[in-house]
Amino acid sequence: MINIAVFVSGRGSNLKAIFEQIKLGNLPANISAVVSNKKGCGAIHFAVDKNIPTFIIVNSKDEKFASYRKLENFLSGLKIDLIVLAGFLNKIPKEFIELYRNRIINIHPALLPKYGGKGMYGSNVHKAVFENKENISGATVHFVDEIYDNGKIIKQENVDISNVKSPEEIAEKVLKIEHKILPEVIKEFATGIIKFNN
Repeated sequence: MINIAVFVSGRGSNLKAIFEQIKLGNLPANISAVVSNKKGCGAIHFAVDKNIPTFIIVNSKDEKFASYRKLENFLSGLKIDLIVLAGFLNKIPKEFIELYRNRIINIHPALLPKYGGKGMYGSNVHKAVFENKENISGATVHFVDEIYDNGKIIKQENVDISNVKSPEEIAEKVLKIEHKILPEVIKEFATGIIKFNN
């Protein structure tokens, strides 16, 4: 059993998928905290409803460093083993990444290294994929380092999008992949298939 903190910025569909797999007994993990840079987002409301401790990152430049220092103490107190970025739209400071080196993973809605980097998130990704007339898309789980979408790839799965009519259709197909592979990777950490080391 590992303790995870899920970082979110939106409605929290991946958070809910993780929660559901834990509830079904398929995932030996505990969601010990939900962290967001948006106080009123759906994921935070979900966490509060499920009595999961929450933490809100302050977005102002003057207070951001102090906010992450407080977050370090908050997560340390909860003995967090793994941080899961699930639609978190906030650049994480390098000092925080260094503290949790190889223990922060991210789910990205495309097949990295394609369609990654600054500004490539959510609907922006799916629009780019659609406009480039790709036949295949998918999702990637990767380690987080100091560069957007640059860390080592842990798992990818693709999906046929050759017949889609809009970016929204791509998003729907890719989200199903996200909900499948993110809990799978967390389980691999929890069961020791992926080990916490350098």
